[in-house]
Amino acid sequence: METLLAIFRALGDPSRLRILLLVRGLDLAVGEIARVLQQSQPRVSRHLRILAESGLVERVKEGAWVFVRLGPAATTAPVLAAVDALASGDLAAADRERLAVVRAERRAAVEAWFNEHAPAWEQERSLHSREAGVEAAILAALGGADARLGDLVDVGTGTGRMIELLGGQAATALGLDRSPEMLRIARNRLEAAGLANARVQAGDMYALPLPAAAADTIVLHQVLHFADDPAAVLAEAARVLRPGGRLLVVDLMPHDREALRDERRHVRLGFADEAVLGWLAAAGCTAQVAQRLPADVAGQLGVTLWLGTRPSC
Repeated sequence: METLLAIFRALGDPSRLRILLLVRGLDLAVGEIARVLQQSQPRVSRHLRILAESGLVERVKEGAWVFVRLGPAATTAPVLAAVDALASGDLAAADRERLAVVRAERRAAVEAWFNEHAPAWEQERSLHSREAGVEAAILAALGGADARLGDLVDVGTGTGRMIELLGGQAATALGLDRSPEMLRIARNRLEAAGLANARVQAGDMYALPLPAAAADTIVLHQVLHFADDPAAVLAEAARVLRPGGRLLVVDLMPHDREALRDERRHVRLGFADEAVLGWLAAAGCTAQVAQRLPADVAGQLGVTLWLGTRPSC
């Protein structure tokens, strides 16, 4: 009875209902919710406390930011079904329009940063475990230096290093990136490497320019921490996988280097295993931790490799 009353009390305020509808499909930072609702962060935080106490949302702290997501499906699914059944229209339409503006501004800032810093992009790797070890782990996770990778797609290819590393084992290799400057550097790199089967083109990680079941191997190397919706990125990548295809995610372990949000436009401060494995499973893949590479030098960050496989049937 107390749980039910807490849920009804939580939904008795229009702002809290708006928050619930906003986060039903996307983890949002508290500041983003405040901008969409056009309310102060302290006021939004009070709403979130009530929603969290009812079990309708969960708050996850990452450095100085707090992300908000839906609570367990056992609680939220019946509530959202009732809201959908009783609502006379799309209650969240206006809020979603404002949210689209907030997300577009964030993506534009990230894209501008990439274009500005493309020539020095390799320095990004100095943040984490030695790159030679990371690349050896990538090869091992995909079956070794002699493994056949079929049609390979590198999402967020940057300067094209993953295509350079893996392209020789692929039938075709495609690097996708939104930054024109990154693509220019990647083209020069792949031409110098003599990879005739490889090319790069513009592409958005949220809407890959590929049909379903077009790739055998997909790699996201140090890309996911730039995403405001990591689950959507992985779901889109899984859409492109053929049955039996593999999706390799390489990214940072959880950390507290808050300055990276401004200095390098990181949106997420690394990822816990349960988060990435859960997103891969939700995308229809069997998922596992392929390897963990803790930092071996003071000041560096650890790296994890997660591998998802699209079932063959």
